Amino acid sequence: MTAIRGAAAITGAASGIGRALAIELGHRGCDLALADRDEAGLKTLAAEIGQGTGQTRKVSVHRVDVGEPGDIARFATEAIAAHPSLNILVNNAGVALLGQFDEIDQAQMDWLFGINFWGVVHGTRAFLPHLKTRDEAHIVNLSSIFGIIAPPGQSAYAAAKFAVRGFSESVRHELVMAGSPVKLSVVHPGGVATSIARSSRTGTGVTDNARRAQMIDRFETAARTTPKDAALRIIRGIEKNEPRILIGNDARFMDILQRFRPGTYWASLQRRLEKMAKRT
Repeated sequence: MTAIRGAAAITGAASGIGRALAIELGHRGCDLALADRDEAGLKTLAAEIGQGTGQTRKVSVHRVDVGEPGDIARFATEAIAAHPSLNILVNNAGVALLGQFDEIDQAQMDWLFGINFWGVVHGTRAFLPHLKTRDEAHIVNLSSIFGIIAPPGQSAYAAAKFAVRGFSESVRHELVMAGSPVKLSVVHPGGVATSIARSSRTGTGVTDNARRAQMIDRFETAARTTPKDAALRIIRGIEKNEPRILIGNDARFMDILQRFRPGTYWASLQRRLEKMAKRT
């Protein structure tokens, strides 16, 4: 059982799962290095954590675009300097891109990969040397249930999240083989009620605004897990050193479905989603 202590660095901390994780880790005694492009949101969160825990927590805020490797390197340097006991890294920041593959141009796909995949890789690389010096440390990389299944209309997002899964599993095996004090978990959330869909970009070839609205509505209908519940599940996974953390009954169902029907799961899943849509 891994104890939650020391300090945590969290990307994408101003909203959604990252924000909820910051609050819950603060409640458990962690100091925090919070990173996001939304600096105002970070400052609001830091003030809330200071007021809500009833304890003195050291919280530093860092404006970081995880799509920029230089920003991540600077974040690691500043976060470690501010929190020498830092022993948890959460690579959480992510974006979404709606549209079929032939509706997405290459620049858009590169943009998404720069954040959702390379942001995780650069974050892991920047913090790992320090984490290896701690007696006990943990890396948490956010993939998605779309790192286990790949629905139509999510070619860029699924490709990046599958890449996060493969990268994380390989690095975890390397750390185990080396007897490293650093543990690594990869997280696969199902539908979590965050703003990621509404703040998503749309492929340049998508000209039907009604279809975009429909895609967003479908996501929000299926997003039944709260950010707080997702954060609590991740923390439990850290404590138990779970290599793979599935969040939500929907994620667990889809994981099982693709195991039984690895090549044809989408037809079954589509029928289930259509039934859910009719009930709402």
